[in-house]
Amino acid sequence: MITLYHRPRTRSSRFIFLLEELEAPYLIRLVTTRTRDGTGAVDPANPHPHGKVPAISDDGEVVFESPAIALYLTDKFPKNGLGPLVGERQRGTYLSWLSYYTGVLEPAFMSKFMNVEVPRGTAGWVAVEEAMPAVLQGLSPGPYLLGERFSAADVLYGTTFAMFAQSPMMPKSAVIDDYVQRIVSRPAYARSQARDNG
Repeated sequence: MITLYHRPRTRSSRFIFLLEELEAPYLIRLVTTRTRDGTGAVDPANPHPHGKVPAISDDGEVVFESPAIALYLTDKFPKNGLGPLVGERQRGTYLSWLSYYTGVLEPAFMSKFMNVEVPRGTAGWVAVEEAMPAVLQGLSPGPYLLGERFSAADVLYGTTFAMFAQSPMMPKSAVIDDYVQRIVSRPAYARSQARDNG
């Protein structure tokens, strides 16, 4: 049984969506975290090393960080094909998009949000204005990052783009708007929203 350590309306919400897509057995454990304004506290019941979300536990095996959780879950629950398995076509592409999400895209958004210039040539990530064209190129064959195949990578990217849709940080793009609509129109997304508060 998967336990999702969760705080509503955070990055952990997308894992309710993924677990619903996978039709995996899971339970939600609500935890407290520190908030942006400094309030809140780390929950001692949360196994994430920094008291953040998401984290999961699978009968005592703890997994944290969004790409690791996505990969772990899609490997463990392969029935619905939400992640190419070892040896399958597009496995490398899938792993690349999962890694790009936290290695490049999320730091790019956070740099822009915090108004911090990305150090040219030394940072492992780039500015949003450089990252998003790579994502758009990846989506151009469409409709998903793996072409016709919806995957857990789309859960990460689609929910992030939906969250930032009205933000001036998010470059305007009909391709992204259409992509977000495809993601949030999925029945599993609606089910996840209904369970977000636990």
